[in-house]
Amino acid sequence: MLSDPAITVSAVEYRDRLTVVQAYRFASDPTPGQVRALLRHAGAARLAYNTGLDQLARALKNWSDFRKGERKGRRMGFPRFKSRRRYAPSVRFTTGTIRLEDDRRYVRLPRLGRLKTHESTRKLQRRIAEGRARILSATVRSEAGRWFVSFTVEVQRSIRAPARPDAVVGVDLGIRTLAVFSDDRPTATNPKHYDAARRKLTRSSRAASRKRGPDRRTGQQPSNRWKSANAARNRVHHRVTARRRDAIHKLTTALAREYGSIVVEDLHVAGMVKNRRLARVISDAGFGEIRRQLAYQTVWNGGTLIVADRWYPSSKRCSGCGVVKAKLRLSERVFTCGECGLSLDRDANAASNLASLVEHVVVAGSGPETQNGRGADHKTRPGRAGGCETSTPHRAAPAQVGRGPSPSDERITEIMRSR
Repeated sequence: MLSDPAITVSAVEYRDRLTVVQAYRFASDPTPGQVRALLRHAGAARLAYNTGLDQLARALKNWSDFRKGERKGRRMGFPRFKSRRRYAPSVRFTTGTIRLEDDRRYVRLPRLGRLKTHESTRKLQRRIAEGRARILSATVRSEAGRWFVSFTVEVQRSIRAPARPDAVVGVDLGIRTLAVFSDDRPTATNPKHYDAARRKLTRSSRAASRKRGPDRRTGQQPSNRWKSANAARNRVHHRVTARRRDAIHKLTTALAREYGSIVVEDLHVAGMVKNRRLARVISDAGFGEIRRQLAYQTVWNGGTLIVADRWYPSSKRCSGCGVVKAKLRLSERVFTCGECGLSLDRDANAASNLASLVEHVVVAGSGPETQNGRGADHKTRPGRAGGCETSTPHRAAPAQVGRGPSPSDERITEIMRSR
């Protein structure tokens, strides 16, 4: 559980209207006949996708044989064909009758008819009745043996003002402590949902490995006992994912509703997970998901999200006098400044440095402008010389909105161990 208290807003001030496209998802309860129909539709959708992908592969191969060239940016692999075992059954409806029934317990979809839901659709139905929402599409998907129906909806949202519009908070993300804040807000402890369920996952994985599973080399089909054991393992994974998503939603919603400006670091998560000793805990923490949710939460709540440059020395800079240390050992959990004598936790020092960036950053517009700034024209800079390799001192890179260059593997390890 997170240690931050829930933010209570007594009076909500609405400043403007914002039209966004968001999703509403409900757990459904299809009949056996509807399940068979959904699986048939999902299989047909998978076949159509694979057929189109095969045609695209042939066309790209012909084009590549004709012309050879290099593409800028990170190399991307070719899309994978959807396998029946790896691919979660899913089907999307964009035309036909898509509506919510008046009893708020059923939805009507093309070719399926009335589909029962485990949850009430009152929230979405009320917005549709008021003319503030319009359904664009519906997707039915199976996850860990449960069926969910998700509606992509165009919604006119009211932009609410944060509880403290002028307040600024720096958020330093880490592994030992999920988030440390620059003010007196309690730190958010790392729930480590995967570690909490690791015992169950190990037991369920061993149970599945003892059963006769599928083998593509010999064409062996899985036994019913393996299917049951594999379903039990998937349910544990689904539970971990749901708990992680819920905790991150609570954290980001509380921050966006309270602060007018939020400053975070541009962490290179894709590079961090390459460290095999830290990949599991980094993935479990959900750094990328936290930033993604803060991006749209600040827009919905009338705030601003500022992303510091990836090379900004938030941990090595003194939040009191601004002096940057040449070196900061990974084992030093307390930052001590040799110039002004400041001594405090290194994560709290980093969060304070992030918060101070607001004074030096000029953001054009409000939240939506910040969310769209992706730094597409940002060029990768050459590696910095260190130690005695140069006589010119390094200047701290200014904060920016968007992504910066990718640090080296040593820098990634230093970032993670310093947290």
